[in-house]
Amino acid sequence: MGRKKYVIFTAAGSGTRMKAQEPKQFLLLKGRPVLMWSILAFVKACPDVNVVTVLPAAHMARWEELCIKYGLEIPQRIVKGGITRFHSVRNALKVIPDGAVVAIHDGVRPLISQELIRTMFERMESCRALIPVLPVTDTLKSLVKDASGRIVPTGEPDPDRSRVYGAQTPQIFLSEEIKAAYGLPFDTSYTDDASVAAKYGIPLSYIEGERNNIKLTTPEDLSVAGFLI
Repeated sequence: MGRKKYVIFTAAGSGTRMKAQEPKQFLLLKGRPVLMWSILAFVKACPDVNVVTVLPAAHMARWEELCIKYGLEIPQRIVKGGITRFHSVRNALKVIPDGAVVAIHDGVRPLISQELIRTMFERMESCRALIPVLPVTDTLKSLVKDASGRIVPTGEPDPDRSRVYGAQTPQIFLSEEIKAAYGLPFDTSYTDDASVAAKYGIPLSYIEGERNNIKLTTPEDLSVAGFLI
């Protein structure tokens, strides 16, 4: 591929559902911070990839300490996060040049395989945007919480799970196109980078993701990741 490769790690969240004293991206997983596992997966898969890490402003110094302590000597461009994930990604894209391929990955998805990373970058030879997805296996119900907090039916038909897929990261784009897409005004309907790209009119391609490529959100997720890794 003639284009340079970049990866943005979104790690600017506070991770309140993890119920830990430190942000979840800094929690130890088998002797290394979670975020470090995510970065290493990409660098091992594509040694020429350029790393951009988005962090909360209050925790940038802490990450530098962790990199020194655990010997992470991979060059990184550190970017300050924004008030939402959308704004954090927008900040990071400002340091990405046009004419590149850029992957945007949740910093707390440390179990992604090197094989999937390499395959996705290779597929970008013929794609403008590539999104990993998995079919939903649970039966779906159309429900909502009422004013008292009870879960009640919406009255709408239940979704057909055979037509529903869950999106993962990394989501990969041509840099000049996703940068233009993030020039759109913020909208609460943007749930991931693919939704921003689709709003701008970038055609999306899809690839099967991985069951183990889980996003660590709760203490239970961290325990599962420790077993899987």
